[in-house]
Amino acid sequence: MIRLGLQRTLLVFLWGMAFPLWAAVTVPNLDIGQGGHCVDDPRFMRSNHMKLLLHQRDQTMRQGIRGGKYSLADCVDCHASKINHSVLGSNRNFCQGCHVYAAVKIDCFECHSSSPRQPAVGTASTTGKKSEVNFGPSSGNGNRFTGLTSREGSP
Repeated sequence: MIRLGLQRTLLVFLWGMAFPLWAAVTVPNLDIGQGGHCVDDPRFMRSNHMKLLLHQRDQTMRQGIRGGKYSLADCVDCHASKINHSVLGSNRNFCQGCHVYAAVKIDCFECHSSSPRQPAVGTASTTGKKSEVNFGPSSGNGNRFTGLTSREGSP
C-alpha cells in the first residue's frame, strides 16, 4: 500500500517537472503577408483549411466553379510574404512555416503557383518567367514545381 502511494507521488512529481516543457512550446513566427481580415476565423482556418481547399478543388474540377470563397489562389494572394512574394521559401513563409511546424507535407505547390497573381503594391511586376521550387529528393519526381509566376490570362 505504501509502495503504491510512493509510485503515485513520484508520477505526480515527474509530471509536474515536465509540465513547463510542454507549456513552453512556441508557435511559428510567420510573415503573414497582407494579413488583416481573413475569409473566416483564423482558428477555424487552421483546423479546416485543407477540407475547404479540397471542397473548392472538387467544385472547380467537377462543376467548373472557380474563385470561390476558399480558393487557393486567393489565399496565396493575401498570405504571400512581403519579402520574397511567396508562401514558400523559408520557415517564416505562411504555408511552409506552418507545415514544417506541424510536420505535414505540403504538395499543393507541385502544381499551383506559390506566388500571388498580382505583385504587391510598390514592387516590381511579375514577368511571367518560370520559377522553380525544389522540395528535395523525398519523392520519385524530385518534388519539383515549375509554374508561371504570373497568372495573367489564365481562366
